[in-house]
Amino acid sequence: MRTKILVLLTVLMTMSFVLSACASAPTAAPKPTNTPVPAEPTATTAAAAAEPTATTATAAEPTKETKVEAGKFDWTVFSTEFKGKKVSASGPAVDQQAMLINKSFEEFEKYTGIEVDYEGTRDFETLVLVQSEGKAAPDLGYFAQPGLLKNMVKKSFVVDLSTFLDKEHLKKQYKQSWLDLAMMDGKVAGVWHNADVKSLVWYPVPEFEKAGYKVPQTWEEMIALSDKMVKDGNTPWCIGIESSGATGWVGTDWIEDIMLRTTSPENYDKWTNGQLKFESPEVKNAFQVMSKIWLNPDYVYGGTTAILTTPFGDSPTPLFDNPPKCFLHRQASFITNFFPKDAKVGTDVNYFYLPPIDAKYGKPVLGSGALVAMMNDRPEVREVMKWLTYGESGRVEAEAGVQIAPQNDASLDWYPPAQRGFAEILMNADTFRFDGSDLMPGAVGAGAFWTGMVDYVNGQGLDEILKSIDAAWPK
Repeated sequence: MRTKILVLLTVLMTMSFVLSACASAPTAAPKPTNTPVPAEPTATTAAAAAEPTATTATAAEPTKETKVEAGKFDWTVFSTEFKGKKVSASGPAVDQQAMLINKSFEEFEKYTGIEVDYEGTRDFETLVLVQSEGKAAPDLGYFAQPGLLKNMVKKSFVVDLSTFLDKEHLKKQYKQSWLDLAMMDGKVAGVWHNADVKSLVWYPVPEFEKAGYKVPQTWEEMIALSDKMVKDGNTPWCIGIESSGATGWVGTDWIEDIMLRTTSPENYDKWTNGQLKFESPEVKNAFQVMSKIWLNPDYVYGGTTAILTTPFGDSPTPLFDNPPKCFLHRQASFITNFFPKDAKVGTDVNYFYLPPIDAKYGKPVLGSGALVAMMNDRPEVREVMKWLTYGESGRVEAEAGVQIAPQNDASLDWYPPAQRGFAEILMNADTFRFDGSDLMPGAVGAGAFWTGMVDYVNGQGLDEILKSIDAAWPK
């Protein structure tokens, strides 16, 4: 399910920015009704569905010193002695995204003579393990789930890149946060291919500006803005968490974003690996901060009934009503794929960075992404991995608007306007952390954490919920 949604979104992302060139009246959203609350996802259903992510990965900080201008890339850093050698690659991206991945290797192939063939499959996450166990794995694998890759590392199916990639080169190409995320069991498990930023709040531009509202710079200002909207007779927020067997992931993203803004990155890491319990004061506080928005009937369009019953893809639609039924919607960059086809980002709708809460934690960013791992060690495969550490390797996909490149030498000039803004947010981040639920064991991150969000909105006691999530952690 994850890979199907993953691929669909990447294809839709490209389409959405093409379609956005023509603007007409946005479509209206139906008002939520008191329909039955969807069944909570169980451990079984959680395994079959997951929150959508674009096939993009953690981004590093571009700088003026490392920016590569068009036609200026130094190809002489690669060897030409492997002409005619073939390298296979596989991942969950198919169709147009797969075409773009193959196209991104063309210049590399022309210079080195190495032939790289990427073949996408919606069953990648299942097949890659079976192939590895049968010693028939592709040379390279594109992993959108760090947990899956970590499992592969534990089984010794992945080559430690530190055995041949220069440490100083990696430090030059990636921000340290991204290098830390690539370390698994003491090994460099892969290099980051692309990024998706989640710490965004969307708003309807014409009505927002007409009302005299200003983009908040702090969480306190955002709450004050919400109060002003209520006073003006408007509803601030649209929230919907229904997502079939994955219902609840929208809430986990909120908790993760708030954790990054109310406690240290070290505590966030301890939380995602089970050292900091859900029952801890830090995690409980994050739920309470979220509650001040989610459980305030004046703040949320349709109240808790709408939160539980509105599909996540439909939840931003009231932004486009005339007049808007809500003015604020927190969701990742991929949500543009669910906007009306004629909506223009920047004109009809825009976004701002989800503001910080505690200044001492700076401006953290929550995101997701994909790592490319090496599963067969040959000289020509090493050369391809070296290529993937350069921003130029992702330029084709960046220019198409389907990914944010993670490397320091990626240029902001490559991106369409909306993606350029996402890249700037990542560039200015003081801290980046991967989606926490994706880092946790499936029984927790794609099970008890999801269902706990549903139970909490349904009115179950917070202490009981946090205890039950902790109990789901594998012993």
